[in-house]
Amino acid sequence: MNNNELLVSGERLWQSLMEMGKIGATEKGGCNRLALTQLDKQARDLFCQWCEAVGCTISVDKMGNIFARREGLDNSLGAVCTGSHLDTQPTGGKFDGVFGVLSGVEVLRTLHDLNIQTRAPIEVSVWTNEEGSRFQPAMQGSGVYVGRFNLEEEWAKTDVDGHTVKQALEDIGYLGDQEIGSRHIQAFFEAHIEQGPILEDEDKQIGVVRLGQGIRWYNVTVTGRESHAGSTPMHLRADALASAANIIAYIEDIAQAHKPNGLATTGFMQVYPNSRNTIPGTVTFSVDLRNPDAEVLASMDQMFNEYCEQIATQRQVNVEVDHFWYFAPVTFSASDNVKVAAQKLGYSHMDIFAGAGHDACYMADIVPSGMVFTPCKDGISHNEIEFTTPEQCEAGCNVLLHAMLEVAEVVE
Repeated sequence: MNNNELLVSGERLWQSLMEMGKIGATEKGGCNRLALTQLDKQARDLFCQWCEAVGCTISVDKMGNIFARREGLDNSLGAVCTGSHLDTQPTGGKFDGVFGVLSGVEVLRTLHDLNIQTRAPIEVSVWTNEEGSRFQPAMQGSGVYVGRFNLEEEWAKTDVDGHTVKQALEDIGYLGDQEIGSRHIQAFFEAHIEQGPILEDEDKQIGVVRLGQGIRWYNVTVTGRESHAGSTPMHLRADALASAANIIAYIEDIAQAHKPNGLATTGFMQVYPNSRNTIPGTVTFSVDLRNPDAEVLASMDQMFNEYCEQIATQRQVNVEVDHFWYFAPVTFSASDNVKVAAQKLGYSHMDIFAGAGHDACYMADIVPSGMVFTPCKDGISHNEIEFTTPEQCEAGCNVLLHAMLEVAEVVE
């Protein structure tokens, strides 16, 4: 068979996506499958079952990351790996993360069905807690794997009910014994829905991901003074919520000042005492700043911190900024293989950057990595109505297959 004629089964891939989507299915057609819950266990078990059915061996490391391995002709070579995650947001869709994992399964099935031998081994990974919804931070499993996070510290992280990551791993039977970072990998690829509207707007089938978005996350606490809403003159107030509102409005100005790729968001807020006729005394909220250029992101960070100091002085409140997570912009050096594959298969494509964090962003720390994006309807993700078509999934998976084979080498 000519390598250019080697294609995956789009129908089988779609059936797998729909079957996996039944685990934690929601009424609106999405999924609620939080990390390290019993539903996550069911999804992991199904993944392992599918991979073992095509002759793969399964390994699990101490962070619960799963690796399904298909041996190569020369197993001294590093594996060519692909993967993503199976956990979802509380109101997530069927495709975010899952498409990347099941595209890997489809690659394994295609190679198995056609009895194709590769020189290097092929591995498909499931990374623990990519979403960061039940446990924080996001991309926890891949972050531990590459050394960004300490295993013992991440084991001790708790959810809102006080359950630790380590206990949750034990509860679902995925506290593995393989040492962190011990696998021999030479390249990593991840297929993913774009989670944005650019490919759909540009009418392109494939996004060749060149850069990963840099991210700075902050927890901000503004402390003023509670007092009566009806008897405290405006000039004698220390209104924490009004001060916070100024900061939140200003982060939009920061993003606008750093076009075209500057982004700024507040998505979480707590107000104390949260009473209608009491001036708020304490407000805690999140700030998310993003840019794919490290220098630009540093400029955004400086503007934000300077403005927080300014508001504290002007309004006589205390503004505490906890800069608790920084994710540096990423360059995907293996995306050249993605572009070659898209060209070879005749798919329309464009260079693009990843607006969200992905496991491949961390894997790029240690091995050449690349990403394949497929369009999603209206750019909507982290939403139950998230959707991509069977044809778009098939195209992305075909590109993934050929990008991996460029590195793994088919043995004739």
